[in-house]
Amino acid sequence: MSNVKHSHKKDSAYVLASEGSEEKGFVLWREVLMAYVSPAVMAGIGGLITGDRSLQIAALTTIGGTSALIAWLLGLWLRKRGRSKRWVVGQPRLLVVVMFAIICASLGFFAAWLTNRVPDMVGLSDYSIWFDRVWIDFPLSGTIASTIMTWRWHKAFKKITH
Repeated sequence: MSNVKHSHKKDSAYVLASEGSEEKGFVLWREVLMAYVSPAVMAGIGGLITGDRSLQIAALTTIGGTSALIAWLLGLWLRKRGRSKRWVVGQPRLLVVVMFAIICASLGFFAAWLTNRVPDMVGLSDYSIWFDRVWIDFPLSGTIASTIMTWRWHKAFKKITH
């Protein structure tokens, strides 16, 4: 019985099915979804444990939304231009991740500054209490999203080229 050969495993249909089940490369919508879900779930759990209702709401809005937006923008840039930039492709993965984390955290601080200044300029200063969280949420979300996207993109890109 052990010498039985399975001829069906050599069929082209079997080969296609087995190739399709292998790990896939960088797919932008999956990576953006992962960048949204990861920090949103962790912040939501933190909000449940501490009983902080504003953290639970921020997990789905400012934390998850900012992460998804930054992941989408960074993923588009990496897909279109990242391959042609030698300083992105040629450097070690950890160095590239740290560089993008610093850049996206800085963009998060700038976005938080704008978010806090615009309501005052327009005369909506009564609602500015709701924007106090963005000083933490935007830079942290930018850092998390850029780390996830860059790490996974660099890993997928190295698999393609090697």
